[in-house]
Amino acid sequence: MPRYALKIEYDGAPFAGWQRQKAHPSVQQVLEAALRRLDPACPPTAAAGRTDAGVHAFGQVAHADMVRDWDPFRLSEALNFHLRPDPVSVVAVAPVADDWHARFSAIERRYLFRLLNRRAPAVLLRGKVWQVSFPLALAPMQMAARQLLGRHDFTTFRASECQADSPVRTLDRLDITRVDTTMGPEFHFDVRARSFLHNQVRSFVGTLERVGAGAWTPDDVGAALAARDRAACGPVCPPHGLYLAHVCYPEDPFA
Repeated sequence: MPRYALKIEYDGAPFAGWQRQKAHPSVQQVLEAALRRLDPACPPTAAAGRTDAGVHAFGQVAHADMVRDWDPFRLSEALNFHLRPDPVSVVAVAPVADDWHARFSAIERRYLFRLLNRRAPAVLLRGKVWQVSFPLALAPMQMAARQLLGRHDFTTFRASECQADSPVRTLDRLDITRVDTTMGPEFHFDVRARSFLHNQVRSFVGTLERVGAGAWTPDDVGAALAARDRAACGPVCPPHGLYLAHVCYPEDPFA
């Protein structure tokens, strides 16, 4: 069966996450329903990231096996036709080798978290950013973020129900920048690693927000990491500011 890589964009608000579930709608379920309109024998898909309920994506990658060969453009057009009206879009399709895997072939995942920092309630960005109404200081958050870089036991920053075999991960990047937009100032958190633990990024951002607000010091974040105790974590921020932005492979299938 020919295999295709799919680059996918979606609004996570209506979904209980990427992964197929019995009682709740998921992105995987919607995508596979569209695929089976084209090929009833299409087996289940696999994705690079199992995003949680409410998390968005503009760089999710999945692979699908089809019975017959498709022109990539025609396949993307056909899928987008059948995906309507769900807020899911296939933005690129590429043929890949039979042993290429959207999840296991990935060498890095990049997440973007958007925090809107203004007092007036967000209207147009509602559900797309986490809004914090009081001022935040950028420099202390950047200092705290540097303490999280590298290879660590991230028990403090993973959900209690996380099913990963080990809490040890290597965090490649956690850059925080302030971006002045027409809607107001945003803080963007660029977070990169080969793989992440459940709720790791949201735990980072919620904890760093406490530093920006002055409730924690940068050294408090280092102490929380060293504690290797979930109780030492700051608050977990809501999912709707989080985006799966990009998945890296040894060779970009969409290049």
